[in-house]
Amino acid sequence: MKNIAIGLGDDKPRLGECVITATGIEGSLIYALSAPMREAINRDGAATVHIDLLPGRPLDKVQAALAKPRGSRSMSKHLHSQLGLDGVKAALLREVTPAEHFDDPAQLAVDIKVLPLTLVKTRPIDEAISTAGGVPFEALDERLMLKQLPGVFCAGEMLDWEAPTGGYLLTGCFASGRAAGRGMLEWLNR
Repeated sequence: MKNIAIGLGDDKPRLGECVITATGIEGSLIYALSAPMREAINRDGAATVHIDLLPGRPLDKVQAALAKPRGSRSMSKHLHSQLGLDGVKAALLREVTPAEHFDDPAQLAVDIKVLPLTLVKTRPIDEAISTAGGVPFEALDERLMLKQLPGVFCAGEMLDWEAPTGGYLLTGCFASGRAAGRGMLEWLNR
C-alpha cells in the first residue's frame, strides 16, 4: 500500500508504504515502528496500529465525498470514483471494517482515516530481515571490545541497536565494523 500513514498510540502517524502479506504486514513503515510495536505486543499481547488510507485528504473531505449519492454503483465503485480507493487498500478496508459502517458515510470516512489493525506477534527469527537484541553497548568499551572478554570485538548486527533494513543497515554494519577494526588495531598495538 503506497501513500499511507501508520501510527501507534499517541505518536504522530508516519507517511510511507507497507506490504500486506499472507502472514501480516511488512515494509518501511512497519520497520520504522517495529520497536514500539514489539514492546506493545510483549507488554499487552497485541499492538493496534492505525492506518490512514488517504493521508493527503482531510476527514471532512473524505466524508463529503462518501456522502455523495452513489446511485446503482456498488460501494467498491463508489470508493474508487470518489476517493480513488481500490485494490489492496479497499480490500483491507472491507476486511477490517464492520459491515454496518459501509452504510454510514461519516463512520466509513473515520475508518478510512484511522483504520485499526491489530498485530499479535512478530515473524519467527528464521524469516527476519533484521532482528532486535544483541550485545548491549554498556558491555563494550569505546573500541567496541567486550569489557569482560578483552580481544573480542563486536560490530554490525552483533550490537543491540534497532537496525533499519537496506542501505542504512549496511552502512551501520560497515561503519561499526570499521570502528571495531580500528579499535582492534589500537588494542593489538598496546
